[in-house]
Amino acid sequence: MKNNLKTAVAAAAITLSSAAASANTIVDIAAGDERFSTLVAAVSAAGLVKTLSGPGPFTVYAPVNDAFAALPEGTVDTLLQPENLGQLQAVLTYHVDDRKLMADQFAPGANYYKPVNTSERLCIDASSAGVTIADGTGEEATVIIANIEADNGVIHVIDKVLLPGTRPACH
Repeated sequence: MKNNLKTAVAAAAITLSSAAASANTIVDIAAGDERFSTLVAAVSAAGLVKTLSGPGPFTVYAPVNDAFAALPEGTVDTLLQPENLGQLQAVLTYHVDDRKLMADQFAPGANYYKPVNTSERLCIDASSAGVTIADGTGEEATVIIANIEADNGVIHVIDKVLLPGTRPACH
């Protein structure tokens, strides 16, 4: 896994350095932060760099490297293989909303939100205690850093990779 990930990170760095985008796009911010190196490699492998460097607006729920490391052994390696491009794109687009949603714009309580992966739903629960996001497996990610603003949207840093599945239950 480490060799494939290193290769993907190197490819992402090359791709990102050649991307014609302003200095503060979501991709630029993620690429400049080592905590997102796995996410950046996955975005590059999925062919989504140009899209997420575009005008947006986007809200990206960005998993940190530790979130990817917590997936079952071999999951990231498998997703990065060319034959799994569709599955990788589905997982990544599950982390993107085509609106700019600051943390204070999430409706109070548990509500459904439609990510770019329109066949799926997220359940975002906003309260005075913070924001959690339930995915299609019923697992929850916590927003650990909110409102990193970019020229083309906003990043909310999360502690778990969101996975599509059956419709999450809002509670």
